[in-house]
Amino acid sequence: SGIGRNWPWASGGSSILAEFGTLHLEFVHLSHLSGNPVFAEKVMNIRKVLNRLDKPEGLYPNYLNPSSGQWGQHHVSIGGLGDSFYEYLLKAWLMSDKTDEEGKKMYYDAVQAIETHLIRKSSGGLTYIAEWKGGLLEHKMGHLTCFAGGMFALGVDGAPNDKTGHHIELGAEIARTCHESYDRTSMKLGPEAFRFDGGVEAIATRQNEKYYILRPEVIETYMYMWRLTHDPKYRQWGWEAVEALEKHCRVDGGYSGIRDVYNNHESHDDVQQSFFLSETLKYLYLLFSEDDLLPFEHWVFNTEAHPLPVLHKDDGNKEENQK
Repeated sequence: SGIGRNWPWASGGSSILAEFGTLHLEFVHLSHLSGNPVFAEKVMNIRKVLNRLDKPEGLYPNYLNPSSGQWGQHHVSIGGLGDSFYEYLLKAWLMSDKTDEEGKKMYYDAVQAIETHLIRKSSGGLTYIAEWKGGLLEHKMGHLTCFAGGMFALGVDGAPNDKTGHHIELGAEIARTCHESYDRTSMKLGPEAFRFDGGVEAIATRQNEKYYILRPEVIETYMYMWRLTHDPKYRQWGWEAVEALEKHCRVDGGYSGIRDVYNNHESHDDVQQSFFLSETLKYLYLLFSEDDLLPFEHWVFNTEAHPLPVLHKDDGNKEENQK
């Protein structure tokens, strides 16, 4: 019909940061394949609008009204609703063979704001990424947010002021926290969200956050950390997850999510999510493969782990893509 429509649960008719901000890689690749720059131009225009907008404390709220061009409620998350926008800023730079300077700058500026306002350390020494609601922190970290450990590590190369060591360290700390969220459950599989308040650390306290639906983000971070450090603990942690998946999630028809990872008896949700095959198993496979299988200098994974080629500088279509 040509008429735009929004999900009723999206705040006040706003669009979602992770949706309109997670198109770069695919559309730039489409321009590369088709030779038609219009696709890349459309997504770069979205990014330019976001770059120009005033951002609260340098943070990107999860909602933007497509009619007014203004932010919706000031809720910031590196997990659901926000996550892959940040990932795509970094990966757009990597896919461009490190020529997309706007993407690079926006990514490192965003990480700086995240570090200042969202990253905290628990009394037990666990680094976590909180959520920000109108200036107040909610000390909760979602399983989805656990991808950020791998993202920080992947971004070491272009880190400003020789902060490469710091970014790897940050990735390692997030990986450790997310591993703890798995290790502190009965099933050794991580909950949907875990908290750092009321005397608990890296544990889900609400019943509706205790489920595991075969999500890949923690494994994803293990894979990046392994590739970039070759510390054997990441393979060890990955193998713990394999054993838990086999023990608790494997059913006759495939693999099922779990309703409560703190329970000693499985209650299966009877769903095998599509991302289990495209991401969870693929990242596990890559974690235990040699580095020359889909090497990072030639491939970038989109947010659902589909590999897209880095468009090297000597590529004939490169000039078209950068317009």
